[in-house]
Amino acid sequence: MDDLKLLIIGEEVSRYGSLRRSVEAAGVRQDVRFFGFVPDRTLACLYRLASVFAFPSLYEGFGLPPLEAMACGTPVVTSNVSSLPEVVGDAALLVDPYDVGALSDALARVLCDEGLRRQLVARGYARAGRFSWERSVRAIHDGYMRALGVTVPATAAEEAR
Repeated sequence: MDDLKLLIIGEEVSRYGSLRRSVEAAGVRQDVRFFGFVPDRTLACLYRLASVFAFPSLYEGFGLPPLEAMACGTPVVTSNVSSLPEVVGDAALLVDPYDVGALSDALARVLCDEGLRRQLVARGYARAGRFSWERSVRAIHDGYMRALGVTVPATAAEEAR
């Protein structure tokens, strides 16, 4: 595991100078890379190349990044708060985002346990397959129609359930 690097990606990374200073102070600058905005194609490549995707978010409206990582075949460790448990289901390891030890332990488990990795990847593919933009749009549309009192015909997928 000596060749592992931590990639920190996001447009807002530059706003957190204290994060860079903490990396420097810990003496791990050579093992951490900071990226700003990353185009979707590059992000998908990074997901596929990652050994694990860590997402210890404190709040998410939906939680798209863990779902994207799972769709790319990357095992996920994420927060047990907000919408994230509902989004990832049993396809990720969930941790308290305030507990550094729990996050560290979960990452080590994924990196060291090949059976767990394979299980999370398989579950992640299955979980990500349950979500689609088309299904989301249909659900929103149907919800608005019902709110307006319009009868919404069942789709073939709903009838199959």
